[in-house]
Amino acid sequence: MTPTRQFMEAAPHTTSDATPRPTALRPRGDACLADRLARSVLAREGSGSGVRTTRVPDLLAARARTGGYLVDRVPLDALSGWSFTPGTGNLAHDSGRFFSVEGLRAEVGGSAPHGWQQPIIHQPEVGILGLLAREFDGVLHFLMQAKMEPGNAGLVQLSPTVQATRSNYTKVHRGRDVAYLDHFVGPARGRVLTDVLQSEHGSWFFHKTNRNMVVETDRDVPVRDGYLWLTLGQLGELLRHDDVVNMDSRSVLACLPFAPESASALRSDAEVRSWFTEERSLRDVRAELTPLSSVTGWHRDRWSIAHEQGRYFEVVGVSVRAQGREVPQWTQPLFRPLGTGVTAFVTRRFGGVRHVLAHARREGGFLDTVELGPTVQCTPANHAHLPPDRQPPFLTSVLQAPPSSVLFDTVLSEEGGRFLRARSRYLIVEADESTAPTTPPPDFAWLTPGQLNSLTQHGHYVNVQARSLLASLLTTEIPRSPA
Repeated sequence: MTPTRQFMEAAPHTTSDATPRPTALRPRGDACLADRLARSVLAREGSGSGVRTTRVPDLLAARARTGGYLVDRVPLDALSGWSFTPGTGNLAHDSGRFFSVEGLRAEVGGSAPHGWQQPIIHQPEVGILGLLAREFDGVLHFLMQAKMEPGNAGLVQLSPTVQATRSNYTKVHRGRDVAYLDHFVGPARGRVLTDVLQSEHGSWFFHKTNRNMVVETDRDVPVRDGYLWLTLGQLGELLRHDDVVNMDSRSVLACLPFAPESASALRSDAEVRSWFTEERSLRDVRAELTPLSSVTGWHRDRWSIAHEQGRYFEVVGVSVRAQGREVPQWTQPLFRPLGTGVTAFVTRRFGGVRHVLAHARREGGFLDTVELGPTVQCTPANHAHLPPDRQPPFLTSVLQAPPSSVLFDTVLSEEGGRFLRARSRYLIVEADESTAPTTPPPDFAWLTPGQLNSLTQHGHYVNVQARSLLASLLTTEIPRSPA
């Protein structure tokens, strides 16, 4: 008897009464899912909601006007249920939940070592960003929520079906239940299409993680007020409108497993992972939370916590009234960026296959020190005082690109529950050898959208800004089967 045969016979899968029980094997992946996603991308007008794509921005604007929403600035010391903790000076909720504003001290090593201090949001709980999917007439649709967030430009944007922190869905606020939550947690949830932990803004959050989920159901789902079914094609069209599809929706969409445009690329997937692993191992980043009161270079008054040079962002307070939310009225702090950001992928075709130039970025709040970001990710006003050789790489090329080279150009809002009117100009810009060489700087790499998309199936590889741009690439271009 061979050792392998002996092992197989010595360890049968048995029940408690020693009766052999067959083991049912299942496919490791859904071979049809990529084709179903492609069909949804091609469906620029869906049948699930009966709402034409062009009408959606007007519906969101009308809801913002008539929803009874009001957001006012208030002094930090007027925030109900929030206070500065004695000893640390951290701004925290009386319940000890939701989030707190604390201090961060970061140091980056390498050829140009530097360090800084800043306020940062600490929210050590995993939220759920969940999209519910269902087929109508053979086409996948996704249940989107017209959700008000106090920091949103325009107040109401398309969010995932469920967008909730653990404090919210466990009802620390003593408000109403989160709608459709049972589709994502518990035994009644549907078939999982994707489920992965992803980071949020590493410059403003410390180790923040959300569960990005898409779950498919074949049950009838009552559509509540403020929800509508849209295809990926409709969402792709709406991504070309300013401030319509919110950050959380973009993040989840980028995690769906689309079919790659090609099976070939400048670097193999193994080479990409090796390059990225080396970047993580070489980039020395030390970041730790510190008391907010100990942060230097920032000052606090009744109305804000701000940088002494008037750059970056400020922490402010708001009072919110929002009928239809789980809680109709509350106050909270928000981060308010001082300037509009620029977030861009430079793109080229090599051998006829589209590639984007990804940047291995170091941010103080990342859980794993480095994540793949866009080619450019900055707020230009924060760098205006610096000489040209210290400006972010490729920023000038992106901003000075001729209109014929700009494939995507939309102003999109960042997370409206923590940031006040945080907006970035998202661009995808066609380049050539003179502006984006085939051999880029060491911490940049040419990757196909398919390679980036495969990395979003794993947590903390692709940052939230890159996921936003990836969502637009995947839903606004016609997918093709692997070459």
